[in-house]
Amino acid sequence: MTGPRDVFLVANSVDELGGVTSWTHHMARLLTERGHRVHVIGITTPEDPHDLGELPYPTTRLYGGQPPGPGRARDASMRERAALLTRLFAAARPGGVVIVTQVWAMEWVKLADTAGLTVIGMSHESYETSRASSRFRRVLQHYRDVDRMLVLTREDADLWIGAGLNNTSFLPNAVPWLPDEPSPRTEKAVISIGRLSDEKGVDLLLDTWSEVGPRHPGWVLKIYGSGEDEEILRKQCASLGLDASVRWMGRTSDVPGALRGGSVFALSSRGEGFPLALMEAMAMGVPCAAFDCAPGVHEIVRDGEDGLLATPGNTGELARKLDLLMSDKSLRDRMGETARENIRRYGTEEIVDRWEQLFTFLER
Repeated sequence: MTGPRDVFLVANSVDELGGVTSWTHHMARLLTERGHRVHVIGITTPEDPHDLGELPYPTTRLYGGQPPGPGRARDASMRERAALLTRLFAAARPGGVVIVTQVWAMEWVKLADTAGLTVIGMSHESYETSRASSRFRRVLQHYRDVDRMLVLTREDADLWIGAGLNNTSFLPNAVPWLPDEPSPRTEKAVISIGRLSDEKGVDLLLDTWSEVGPRHPGWVLKIYGSGEDEEILRKQCASLGLDASVRWMGRTSDVPGALRGGSVFALSSRGEGFPLALMEAMAMGVPCAAFDCAPGVHEIVRDGEDGLLATPGNTGELARKLDLLMSDKSLRDRMGETARENIRRYGTEEIVDRWEQLFTFLER
């Protein structure tokens, strides 16, 4: 089948503000624009749901809040909610596809009847990040029998195959936009965009800034995002004496606008999959200094050509990379323009073509 399909995207949540949720809605829009009939399903509803605005496809939430804790009540609740999934899936025309974006959501999908549908299970993090968490065992358990386990890089796919998931392949994320006008790179600002959580390493970025910031009077570090670590990070910032040069910008729905207000982008994560924020910065022509914390990072950034990579966790090295970019406008401009060109290889048309080819291949 090569025509329009029914495609269900099942994620942990429809309303969270985070990389996987952003990817889910971006993919839903792209597939809808191709004529597919898309339905986005979230398991939970967060306490502080993100306003999605008008969407060109329906959304369903299995729970108005969180599911019950482990035990009989949870088991009964999961079976009940899986029955709702079964009813939704049963309405699909031949050739329907279920894409499960996170392994936790797969626990509900496994209890539903997916007969006649192609099921794709995804991991949006690197193999090493998954292996260091409880998700590793769950991926091996829940994705073993899906039609395709999909990760974001060839390097990670090879590692999962080595771990026994022979149904694994890879497909990178699409860059969400390729703006006509890049950042002017005139603001003396380094930009960080991401959840204020341990994995995103904002604590490491503050340590880095304590080394490089004082060398560049007039420069500021703008940190966009919110999260559970915000209070402790603000205390760390104050204890390092950085309050005068760090701006806590909060969450933003205008990522292009945030990036236009900076000349350098910093990624200090402890772990990543295929970081969307990095791609967005490059699309805006903002050169990046990043910890090489995952295959997705060094697949996106060509070190020394369109950005600079540092050893994961080495704040002194990341500070030196930032120092290079902050000190040299011609280097920033050259790398920023190269980044804009190089990131086009992840354009939406090419990536959606590859998704549709995968649907057709798996249907055989």
